[in-house]
Order: sequence, then C-alpha cells, then structure tokens
Amino acid sequence: MTGTALVEFCDRVLNVMATDDAAAFDAMFHPDATNREAVDEPADCRGAGPGAFMATGRWLTTAFSDLSWDVHDVVEAGELVVAHVTMSGRQTGPFVAYGADALPETVFPPTGRRFAVFQTHWFRVVDGKVIEHWANRDDLGMGKQLGWTPPGPRYLARMLLATRRARSVAA
Repeated sequence: MTGTALVEFCDRVLNVMATDDAAAFDAMFHPDATNREAVDEPADCRGAGPGAFMATGRWLTTAFSDLSWDVHDVVEAGELVVAHVTMSGRQTGPFVAYGADALPETVFPPTGRRFAVFQTHWFRVVDGKVIEHWANRDDLGMGKQLGWTPPGPRYLARMLLATRRARSVAA
C-alpha cells in the first residue's frame, strides 16, 4: 500500500471502532490480532482477533458518542503502519478504566463535553489485516477537555459513587 491507499486503510481500521459491524471487523483484523492497549480495558477486549477489537469498540462507544478519528499522516515501513490522527467525540456515558484484574478501577461519569486529541496508532499488518496494534494517546489532554482533570468536589463524588457501583456489579 502507498499514499492514499494507506490513509484510507487507517481510516477504515480506526473508524470501524465506532460501528458494531462484525463483517467490517473481520475484514480489517487478522484472526490472531492483538491489541497492546487492552490491558486497561474490559476482559472481553483482552483476547485476540476481530471479536476482541469489536469489544474495544463497544467499550468506547458506550462512553463516547460521535466518536471518530481523522487521519492526518501515515507512514509505512514493511509490515508496520503508523498513523497520526485526531480522535474526537462527546462523553455521553460513563467511561470505565479497568485494572490488571479486568475489574473496574475508575469510572468517569458522563460530562456531555466534547473532546479532540492527537494520537499515534501503530499497526503491524499481515495479509492486508491488522495483526497487532498499540498507540500513543493524549489521555491527560482528553481528561482536561472532559472535565475529569482536575476533578471538582462534586465530580469527584460522582466518580467515587460510580466506581463503587461498577465494582459491586462486577463482583
């Protein structure tokens, strides 16, 4: 792949995350695909293959509506494809961060605010499908835009209650 085809590939790979289209996930992700970022995600995201990536998409769209990625630049070196993007959306649901045990660690209640942050996504591509993914994200910038950081007293109380509820449901 080169030029426009690379940008279109990255656009499809990233923006499929905002859908619930199993056929599209199957077309973009290798059956053995792994996501290095899944360590902070729910248990069903931590597996391999299109289903695990689809679970990540569901986790994200539960918290963020109007979720999208705008691809700015793409570089390819052999099997490695790197995309510089802007992720944007609006927080309309709770965002749950998970611990190493795959249980809820922190819950950020919805704020209704919009965000747009730069990210770099790294893909290893085999046979035209993603087989490995990792990313560099501006989580602090997103947290500031959404009002998570620094939390005011009321929001901190909402976070603590939401986290307690999520943990009791998961237990």
